[in-house]
Amino acid sequence: MAEKTMVSGESTIGHTALKSARKVVLAMQHLIAMFGATVLVPILTGLDPSVALMSAGIGTLLFHLVTKGMVPVFLGSSFAFIPVIITVKETYNGDLTYAQGGIMAAGLVYIIMSMLVKKFGVKRIKSYFPPQVIGPMIIVIGLNLVPVAVGMYSNNVMVATMTLSIALGITFLGRGFIKQLAILIAVVSGYVISLQMGLVDTQAIKEAAWIAKPNVTTPKFEIGAIAIIAPVVLAVFMEHIGDITTNGAVVGKNFIENPGLNRTLLGDGLATLVAGFLGGPANTTYGENTGVLAITKNYDPSIIRITAVLAIILGCVSKVGTFLQTIPVPVMGGISLMLFSMISFIGFKTLKDSNINYSPSNIAIIAVIIFIGLGSGYIEKHFGISMGISITESVKITGLSLAAIVGIVLNKVLNRNEKSEVVA
Repeated sequence: MAEKTMVSGESTIGHTALKSARKVVLAMQHLIAMFGATVLVPILTGLDPSVALMSAGIGTLLFHLVTKGMVPVFLGSSFAFIPVIITVKETYNGDLTYAQGGIMAAGLVYIIMSMLVKKFGVKRIKSYFPPQVIGPMIIVIGLNLVPVAVGMYSNNVMVATMTLSIALGITFLGRGFIKQLAILIAVVSGYVISLQMGLVDTQAIKEAAWIAKPNVTTPKFEIGAIAIIAPVVLAVFMEHIGDITTNGAVVGKNFIENPGLNRTLLGDGLATLVAGFLGGPANTTYGENTGVLAITKNYDPSIIRITAVLAIILGCVSKVGTFLQTIPVPVMGGISLMLFSMISFIGFKTLKDSNINYSPSNIAIIAVIIFIGLGSGYIEKHFGISMGISITESVKITGLSLAAIVGIVLNKVLNRNEKSEVVA
């Protein structure tokens, strides 16, 4: 009897160890999906990529803490802050500590907005975001990212296509746990192919130290820098709602209601506040990881928390970070094209599943959101016609944010006598 009990106990321990190992592998997949975008922002602005990874991990853990560990979201560097960080850098003779102060102020704006949402209630807020607004917003989020993926893809079409084909093949033909590892297997395969083709520089990995202290700096506060950076939160507010709604649509839960939009905004605020304090870029919810969720169908938030811990460790392990930076651009391009396209597909699915009335007014709302969200940048670039709302001299609401604002107002005007619900 004792022998049977021992065997049973060993079996349970073995099963638990296998389950934990699977979670770590899945977490590594999320880490790879978000890595490129998270380090790209500090590379473009002059901030430290290692600090960006560390602050992304800490910010994600804070987000999960205030959202009761319910939302499987990873927070990484926000692209929306790139131009204003560069503006502050140029204004203050390259001193990025002033940008840190502005980023911390942006975090406080997030927190104030979360309090306003809590005060006025989710029901009043969500009436502004019916399916005919949310659906096209999600579509625009994905399609706006596709050109980025295509640019990466075009670096080496053959490598990118092989990587994408492997990922798609495993996604559609794979079974069980192997299917959940589609992205990781595809990236490893693409890396090996690139090595054989001589596209990977391994010298940087050999020269990198194992342990490196992240360059944490002390923020400085100046009203001019704060005025340049903090208002960007007003532009990314709609993006936050779109990302949280997209994540909820994938998981099959309404995170706007539970744990609540006020809590998710608070999570973004605290994450951005900490990032600014440490010397990293502002944090935001990441579409790349939502794409991974959609593909793997594994929505366990604890996996994202493991990813956050790995990101913190990675911020201190220079050799591993250097290795990930050597992943060829076309490999990430093939994977990114798959992930970003999946986000847009979710938007179309949201419209399909919501059973909305395709009246002339709703069709007009959908068309306007997509037109502004995808076309405003093109029109401004090629025809010189400015499409945006200026907040300050250096900050302008355009693209997705402008499309969302116009869509919300248009919906309230055209459908003022109808009650709307958010589909998530």
